[in-house]
Amino acid sequence: MKPLQLSPETALKLSEQLNIPLEQLMHLPQHILLKKLMEAEKKKE
Repeated sequence: MKPLQLSPETALKLSEQLNIPLEQLMHLPQHILLKKLMEAEKKKE
């Protein structure tokens, strides 16, 4: 599985928003990352 195709700025913002270390974020499968993003959005509301 190849790493996520993210710009460095996007990767940093996502790791801060999700409280995940950058290295771990880059190795997450895409579907898990999307699930975590959706959970984070629900918490905001």
